[in-house]
Amino acid sequence: MKKKNLNLRAGFTIMELLVVIAIIAVLAAILFPVFARAKESGLRATALTQSKQIGTALIMYLGQNDEKFLPSTNYGLPDSAPEKMWQNGLMSLVKDQRIFVAPGSKGEFADKWEDRGMMSIGYSSATAVDKQQGCPDDKADTSGCIAFKSVAEFDKSENTSNIGLFAVTPSGPTKDNYRGYEFSPYNGTPNLEKPQLSPPLASDRDLVKELMGLPADALKPIYCRYMSTGKDEGFTPVVFADGHAKDYDAKQISEGGSGIIWRFR
Repeated sequence: MKKKNLNLRAGFTIMELLVVIAIIAVLAAILFPVFARAKESGLRATALTQSKQIGTALIMYLGQNDEKFLPSTNYGLPDSAPEKMWQNGLMSLVKDQRIFVAPGSKGEFADKWEDRGMMSIGYSSATAVDKQQGCPDDKADTSGCIAFKSVAEFDKSENTSNIGLFAVTPSGPTKDNYRGYEFSPYNGTPNLEKPQLSPPLASDRDLVKELMGLPADALKPIYCRYMSTGKDEGFTPVVFADGHAKDYDAKQISEGGSGIIWRFR
């Protein structure tokens, strides 16, 4: 019996390979954005969890310090003193430096004054203290205030559940005008009808990089980095004075529609 001469191909033709590559490219274009959004969603959830831990630590600090807020900056201390910055004041209550680094950011925990720009979670400068050059507590127009003459007190603040204290911030070298350890509620657009609701600078873009020509103290923005689109649709967790935390997008914050009290001094 004669054997059949089978004409078997050793591989794919160039056309078949091109078709396979095209299919893979289409699937990648569909799936990669889905995976990226899923990753961002996970980072956002982690950031909110970390923020709640910071809120718990803040409440513990208040209980141990006669209901007085921890200053974001204590300008009365020398630059060599770790307690000049807020994060070192909470370390004994948190015990993990990673809690103070926003997930997905390139931020770092700063225990030295010269590294303060590398922090990626900021505390409101409404709590900052400078007994010599700070703004008076009863100052009518607090726009541009960097610090105040006295320590803010929890039991003297109204609507503490609406007072925003912590949020994610842009981080980078201090020499490049980054001040990630702190955000300022006094540098945004004032709300003339309700000054306490005047929002800080906020965006889902790095405003420090975009506004490099401005002095560092004129910036100190909030960075709504999670689920960012570049159109101010990204989110940041905000920690409130009563310890709870909630997500807000950049438009809610910068347009003053969040109902958050930023200027409580």
